[in-house]
Amino acid sequence: MKKGSPFGTHRVLEPLGVLPQGAWKIDNAMEIFDNEILIDVSNLNIDAASFTQIKAEANGDEAKVAGIVLGIVARRGKHHNPVTGSGGMLIGTVLEIGPALADKIDLKVGDKIATLVSLSLTPLRIDEIKKIHLHKDQIEIKGRAILFETGLYAKLPPDIPEKMALAILDVAGAPAQTARLVQAGDTVLVIGGGGKSGTLCVYEAKKRAGPTGCVIGVSPFEKDCQRMKALGWVDHALQVDATHALALMEAVAAVTDGKMADVVINCVNIPNTEMGSILSARQHGKIYFFSMATSFTAAALGAEGVGKDVEMIVGNGYATGHAEFSLALLRESEKLRQLFEELYV
Repeated sequence: MKKGSPFGTHRVLEPLGVLPQGAWKIDNAMEIFDNEILIDVSNLNIDAASFTQIKAEANGDEAKVAGIVLGIVARRGKHHNPVTGSGGMLIGTVLEIGPALADKIDLKVGDKIATLVSLSLTPLRIDEIKKIHLHKDQIEIKGRAILFETGLYAKLPPDIPEKMALAILDVAGAPAQTARLVQAGDTVLVIGGGGKSGTLCVYEAKKRAGPTGCVIGVSPFEKDCQRMKALGWVDHALQVDATHALALMEAVAAVTDGKMADVVINCVNIPNTEMGSILSARQHGKIYFFSMATSFTAAALGAEGVGKDVEMIVGNGYATGHAEFSLALLRESEKLRQLFEELYV
């Protein structure tokens, strides 16, 4: 059996010398190297920014969505959206473990796992698309994938349905990072607060900010704002299009008496919300860009252009213990679990 790099560089086909995530094309042959894990894949959870772009390109047609997804994987050996640069994650069953890994990991053949690394670096082969869930960002498939030696994963818990676990693990970094950023008494703005990651961030922000803090959720959709109010974790639900930077700034100023937000968490799945985030933060505040639709060039130059001295944080999807942290949220909040059951099961 061939020996592989811990980082999967042995799979890179084009261009040579880069890591798998940055590669244009990787080898998705399913004969494993000595330090790889072979997975029988049942579901893909496509990154929200990526799936939104694909649905728009396909005009919401499921057959066209399937064709776009199959085309990306055929060309690149992975699901790495060439427009958004993002991927997603998967769940499946362990089929084979390379001998170099057998004694190093807590997995065995037959275990059901969710990968906690992006599909944009994961060798993937899709044999059949069985069902597309347009409103859940999920695709049921028959296929196989490879997890590298350094690839993160989580065993699926027996007390949480697979599709619910898939949905929450895909965005597990967002609430875990929120827990680090928000302090008691903070004013927290969650842009995209009605979405999947946004809801988790709103819930966690309310816990951390406490009774002396203020949590503001933003969505352009009335139904999202109504749901945020009904759940009771926001002090204000603002129906504003975050791509309209001045409108968002004015709405936040109105509910904060001009003080703006201490912490801004951006969870949207569309581009051009950088300036709305920046203008809504107070001077020396923090902005966490979890959205993969973010242009960090636009954010950096935009903040400079309006004279905003803010700490801007790249939305790393990984935080130590983030899988366990996020799954625990479903166990501690019955309302949160019911919502995810309605939306993703």
